Amino acid sequence: MSSRGQKPRKAVIIGAGIAGLATATLLARDGWSVEIVEKNSRVGGRAGSLEVAGHPGFRWDTGPSWYLMPEAFDHFFALCGTTTAEQLDLVDLQPGYRVYSGSRAPVDVPSGGPAAADLFESIEPGAGAALMEYLDAAGDAYGISVDRFLYNNFLRPGPLLHRDVLSRARRLAVLLSTSLQSYVNARFTDPLLRQILCYPAVFLSSSPDTTPAMYHLMSHTDLVEGVRYPRGGFDAVVRAIHRLAVDNGVSIRLSTEATSISAANGRTNGVTVRHDGTQMLIDADVVVSAADLHHTENHLLPKTERTYPERYWARRNPGIGCVLVMLGVKGRLPQFIHHNLLFSKDWDDDFAAVFDGPRETRPENASRSIYVSMPSASDPDVAPEGYENLFVLVPTAASAHLGHGNAYGARESPAVRAIADHVIEQISGQAGIADLKERIVVSRTVGPGDFEDLYHSWRGGALGPAHTLRQSAFLRGSNRSGKVDSLYYAGATTVPGVGVPMCLISAENVLKRLRGDTTPGPIGGDAQ
Repeated sequence: MSSRGQKPRKAVIIGAGIAGLATATLLARDGWSVEIVEKNSRVGGRAGSLEVAGHPGFRWDTGPSWYLMPEAFDHFFALCGTTTAEQLDLVDLQPGYRVYSGSRAPVDVPSGGPAAADLFESIEPGAGAALMEYLDAAGDAYGISVDRFLYNNFLRPGPLLHRDVLSRARRLAVLLSTSLQSYVNARFTDPLLRQILCYPAVFLSSSPDTTPAMYHLMSHTDLVEGVRYPRGGFDAVVRAIHRLAVDNGVSIRLSTEATSISAANGRTNGVTVRHDGTQMLIDADVVVSAADLHHTENHLLPKTERTYPERYWARRNPGIGCVLVMLGVKGRLPQFIHHNLLFSKDWDDDFAAVFDGPRETRPENASRSIYVSMPSASDPDVAPEGYENLFVLVPTAASAHLGHGNAYGARESPAVRAIADHVIEQISGQAGIADLKERIVVSRTVGPGDFEDLYHSWRGGALGPAHTLRQSAFLRGSNRSGKVDSLYYAGATTVPGVGVPMCLISAENVLKRLRGDTTPGPIGGDAQ
């Protein structure tokens, strides 16, 4: 990046979440002088970690918990000159997860296509063969997405006119014009099987009826590739990437908030930050914001330099919010394995409560279909001996007005408390743990207001904008400002999308932009 004897070009990165740390590491390895500014007192962003004073031995991940798309991690670590095995201790989870649906007996969903097909066949005759066909199509969609779409900055049309894309044009048109819900419902009849295949829409911050069927590729990642767990949780992933950033010379300023991006005449010369009440300008040749894109555009840039002003966001779907409930429970909970999905019978009402505005039956706008992680099933270091660690994610409307939880010292809102109390009752009844409430020794909550305060999250959203058709691939926006040549974006609120693997890919896409690399696939791949 710099000639011998010349000072390296300087990049300032806003945000020390997964995307910020990953971008910093890749740029530093490419010869840039890199500095990260982070408003909070720790790295990791939404991939947070919580310990509670007075309750030693308990630790909760407060963000991502499903380790999917392992090749995205493998590729990132390879770009950093290391391997996943050197950085993480992965555990294969078998079965991948347990599903409770209404009043039905729980079902364990295995990893591996044939085993999953056997399960489907046992529930619905003919569904086994239908699933294998479904997974073959999902694998093909996944492969073309990795090769042609995810690592693509869409700077030229050539890669989209490649024979691999054109030969699938009719199939891709169907997958993009059909909803995931319709695609699944046309192939499977049993409600439980439909729920298993449609629920990945939640990982995309979306609803099955608005998510393109193209995203049935998600079933390839969990049912075929399988589910893993990094010992130490996603905090271990954060620590690994943080370690790589520091080892490659990245400077990180914590408790230092970006207050504005200096931009004029189509260029930026740095970022103004505030630390301990003092403001200063950090010079930069390039700025990469890994902060929330809405906040970056509408709070850090002058009005004349905004590519995505408020009127743009009026047409966008913010995705899901959530209430997180972290519980320490005395005694064992054999009713749960590591990953558990509890689906309500009123599946459509669950998504309507999250996406369609206030409902008389759900004044708190919360779903009754929830995710419960019990990492103590796989990791002895997240709970004391004889106790379990539960992390509960309740999808809600993306509305900061639902308020705060009590995990970070704020006053817990009545709405968040009501959701937490209800979900404890739901788990107790649906999973058959009659004395759950009495066995809870520590309880903490996080609400949409916390996401807004901690991460400047648009409307208090938990993951990022929903992956609807209008918010996928190049329609999701660009990772480069249209007004400021030297301003770039990374993270879940820009392309390619939400989730830790997407954040790693977003970091690589910034590097490709700066290199002038217009190839559509991962760096070092053979896609042209």
